[in-house]
Amino acid sequence: MAPSDFPSHHDNPVRSSPPSEPEEPRGSSEHQVHVIGLMIGTALMFIGFLNVFLSISGGFEINIVPFLIYFGGLAVWANAAVETPAIRYGVMAMAVALALGLFQYGEVLFWHKQVLFWTTVIIVMYFMFVEPKKPTT
Repeated sequence: MAPSDFPSHHDNPVRSSPPSEPEEPRGSSEHQVHVIGLMIGTALMFIGFLNVFLSISGGFEINIVPFLIYFGGLAVWANAAVETPAIRYGVMAMAVALALGLFQYGEVLFWHKQVLFWTTVIIVMYFMFVEPKKPTT
């Protein structure tokens, strides 16, 4: 081998220098807002559902406030969880329309509580048994 075949100490090797600042993954603040929306929406839905469930099992009357809390939580949750805009805004509009309709009606009947209870049970069972999509990278 000739001496020119070996790299010289004067040659600049090509190295990638580490970045001076750590790069944030794209959308990290968007992900945080998404998680906060899921947590707040789920908590509001749980609080409203718990009041409705306890009134069904205890046999006492409730006012409209637990329904307003529940549907408000549903709107917040849908805004954070549903990816398709048409479905997201449809669920949000339905939640607001139901809340306003019950507010206009002014009282909560037993069948209102039953419909909310069984609809929530069906939705929770759906999310328990359907596997989420795996993101492709």
